[in-house]
Amino acid sequence: MAVKRVKKTSNTEDLLTCIVDAIQEKKGKNVVSLEIGVLPNAVCKYFVFCNADSTTQVDAIANNIEDKVLEKLGEKVYRSDGYQNAIWIVLDYIDIVVHVFQTEWRNYYRVEALWADAKAIQYEEV
Repeated sequence: MAVKRVKKTSNTEDLLTCIVDAIQEKKGKNVVSLEIGVLPNAVCKYFVFCNADSTTQVDAIANNIEDKVLEKLGEKVYRSDGYQNAIWIVLDYIDIVVHVFQTEWRNYYRVEALWADAKAIQYEEV
């Protein structure tokens, strides 16, 4: 069995910037990062959320994130899930977990409300 090697980026801020840029490049909407690393029992440093209006665009955003992070930082995604139906794709980069939603499902689940006490950064749409 092959072991999947994961290179961990030394600078989480560079990874966050690369992820947000990749989302904006594919016209992801309502891009928000939550700094949860300072909260008790945090599983990572940041959560990043965005949404798109179609499953095709959700898939394109997630693929672009993986491609750009690998190209610019040489880091592969540790785990991913949701590509099967592309209504909610999760990409785990250890320090940052990215959630790419179809718009109606982001509004339904309101996942970021679970961390209302985290510092939120709303990114401008390009």
